[in-house]
Amino acid sequence: MSLKILVSAGEASGDLYASEIVEALRRLSPGVTFFGCTGPRMQKAGVKTIVDAASLSVVGLVEVVRHIPRIYGEFRKMVRAAEAEKPDLAILTDSPDFHLRLAKKLEKLGVPVIYLIAPQVWAWREGRLSQMRRSLKLLLCIFPFEEEYFRRNQVQAAYIGHPLTRIVKPTLSKEDFFRKHALDGSRPLITMLPGSRVGEVARHLPALVDAAARLPDVTSLLAAPAGFAARAGDTFFQERIGGAAIKVIEGETWDAIAHADVALAASGTVTIEAALLGTPMVTFYRVAGLSWWMGRFLVRVPFYSMVNLVAERKIVPELMQDQMTGLSLAGAVSGLLQDPPAQSRMRQDLAEVADKLSTRDDPMERAAILVNEILNKDRAHGG
Repeated sequence: MSLKILVSAGEASGDLYASEIVEALRRLSPGVTFFGCTGPRMQKAGVKTIVDAASLSVVGLVEVVRHIPRIYGEFRKMVRAAEAEKPDLAILTDSPDFHLRLAKKLEKLGVPVIYLIAPQVWAWREGRLSQMRRSLKLLLCIFPFEEEYFRRNQVQAAYIGHPLTRIVKPTLSKEDFFRKHALDGSRPLITMLPGSRVGEVARHLPALVDAAARLPDVTSLLAAPAGFAARAGDTFFQERIGGAAIKVIEGETWDAIAHADVALAASGTVTIEAALLGTPMVTFYRVAGLSWWMGRFLVRVPFYSMVNLVAERKIVPELMQDQMTGLSLAGAVSGLLQDPPAQSRMRQDLAEVADKLSTRDDPMERAAILVNEILNKDRAHGG
C-alpha cells in the first residue's frame, strides 16, 4: 500500500519549500502520493490540489477579519480531505494562523504532523507554544537561533538550514537580462519588491510610485511573482502605476534582484533572497493602521527585517509603517547610491548573513530524511 502525505502551504515561499521537500521525498520513497493546499510550484510537482494556496494569502490582524468565512471554508475542506484520505503523515509549511489549527485537528485524527518553517513565536504570540508541544511531531527550523529556543520550550525541533541557500541564483547574465527587458545599462537599476500578496502590493505601491518619481536618474523595475497578474487582474499595475516610469516584470525575481544596484524590498522572505544574492537593500512594510497599533504591543524583537535578526544588528535600513513614504524610500536609495563604501560594507554584512544560513547538507534533503525516518518508525510500530 502506497504512502499518502498531506502537504500544505499558504503563500509563495511556503509553496516553494514544500515543492522541494515533495521532490526530495519522492527520491527516497518513489511510491508516495501527495495531496493538500497547493500553490503553482506544488501543483507542478504533482501534488493533488484540495485547496488553492492563493485563497489563504492575507496579512494583518485587521485585514484578515473580512476573509475569515472564506478561510474557514477552506479549512473545513482540508479537514474533510484528511478524514477521507487518512494520510500517513502531514507536512504543514508556514502560515501558522491556518496551519496550527489544522495541526490540532490532524493530531486528533492520529496523523503525525511535521511543521516546516517555524512560527515566529520567539517574536510574538508565545502562547502558541503549548499547542505546538501537543500537536507537532517535529518542527523543522530554517534559522540558526530557532532550534535551541524551541527545544528550551519543550518543542521537538531540528535546524535544517535555509532552503534558499541552495536554490537562489540568477538564470541570466546581467547583459542578457538588460537586453531582454530593454533596460538602460548606463543608469543604476533599482528593483522594487512590494510583496507576493495582492493586498500588500496594493498598500505598498503608492509610496513606491512616489519614490520612483523622486529618483529620475535611475531605472525603476518592479518584480512581481509568477502568476501575480492572473490573481490580481490584468489592469492591477496599470491602474496603480499609471504613467510612472516603472517597468513591471513577472516571474524573474532572482534575476531582477541579482542585477540591481539597490533593492527596495518588502520585509519578508525576499529580503533573505536579496541577502543571498548580495544586493544592497532598503526594507519596508505597511499594514492597516489598527493592525500596526495592535502589533506594537505584541512584537518583542529588536528588528523587523529577518536579515537584521539573523545578523543580530542593523545592517539594512527598515522603513516601517508611517516611515514608509516616497520621500524616505528615495532618500535611503540615494544615500546608498552615493556612498560606495556603504554599499561595500552592506555586501560584506549580507555575505555574513548568507554564511550563517548555510549548512553542509542540502536543507530539503535533510528535511526529507527526517520525515522519512518518522514514516518508517510509525510503520514499524504499526502507526
